[in-house]
Amino acid sequence: VAGDDHPYSRVGPANYLTASRAALVALVASVVGYPATPEVLWVAVALTIVVSALDGLDGWMARRTGMTSGFGARFDMETDALLILVLSLLVWQHEKAGIWVLLCGLMRYGFVAGGWLLPWLAQPLGSTWRGKAVAVGQVLGLAGALAPIVPAPLSIVLAACALAMLSWSFAIDIRWLWRQP
Repeated sequence: VAGDDHPYSRVGPANYLTASRAALVALVASVVGYPATPEVLWVAVALTIVVSALDGLDGWMARRTGMTSGFGARFDMETDALLILVLSLLVWQHEKAGIWVLLCGLMRYGFVAGGWLLPWLAQPLGSTWRGKAVAVGQVLGLAGALAPIVPAPLSIVLAACALAMLSWSFAIDIRWLWRQP
């Protein structure tokens, strides 16, 4: 198990918690393709709330047990990115916003692909409160848009705000990376 990004001989409790969150994200993804009944949408929203509630605990647990690692931070971030992709797909599938909402879920993966083409984009980015707040905003905005009690005009506004926040955050990160030596 030990390596540069995970310097421990075992997987810690924080990574088990993140793996549990990833399994819940898979359950959210399992409703892709189902008809847009209130029950299906509420299941997706409820699971998203549980995943989000557990999100802050894995980092806290890693710090508390002295087992923070690059692997754990990346595992947490990629779990969040997958949840955002699934939520954006569900929001679009259930006609709560147009196909443009998929940009919320695809932007992270486009950024990674951009790093393959432009090495300056692949430089490490530190964790910021802005990035954390925007990730939470994505999940809340998309889950809110997906909720059955939110009508299409309001769901479009929520999804558009989520996309605007994400675009703003990515623009800041890209500008910062561009200015690095």
